[in-house]
Amino acid sequence: MSPRSASVNEELRRRSRERLLHATVELVAERGYEATTLGDIADRAGTARGLISYYFPGKRHLLQSAVHRLMHLTLEAALEREPRTEDGRERLARAIDAILGLARDRPRLMRTHMAGILQAEGFVRCSEQQRLAELLRETVVRYGSPDPDTDYPLLRALLMGAVVAVLLPGAPMPMARLRAELFQRYGLEWERGVPPDGGPPGGTFPSPRQ
Repeated sequence: MSPRSASVNEELRRRSRERLLHATVELVAERGYEATTLGDIADRAGTARGLISYYFPGKRHLLQSAVHRLMHLTLEAALEREPRTEDGRERLARAIDAILGLARDRPRLMRTHMAGILQAEGFVRCSEQQRLAELLRETVVRYGSPDPDTDYPLLRALLMGAVVAVLLPGAPMPMARLRAELFQRYGLEWERGVPPDGGPPGGTFPSPRQ
């Protein structure tokens, strides 16, 4: 049997890494961070336990990479869903709704992720985070920002703050109110993106632009 080519080996490594990231998202969402072991993740992914150490320096780094991958894939799907559009305002609305939707649909996972970022290890920079950053920055560019290098970090900070506010134990902010504040800040009509039922909470929004 001839040895595998470098490209085949690279593809196998990529798939193994993605299985680990997917398994991490599933298990932490099901059991929580503390109850999920690296052995559990390896078993769910169908890989050797040692592969985790090969790809990631620790469980917290693995979790952040896994959630950043989920956020990237979710945002990408929202931006490219039918009907596809190049309208920068619509794409920004979809981006806001995609990130807020993760807080709504995966609260345990996103709460754990945000708590990890605020701990000593801080924000992990990884390839998954870079892909997410590129999509958000591109969204800001298409929206028409004259200074995306300033406006992208601001959008990221506003979205992170909104996710924390939605998930704050004991005093969560209503998601519709947070969405309304973000949409008003960016001058987006309520009907853009995926508006929740019931219309905007208080106040009025401009009519959709033609």
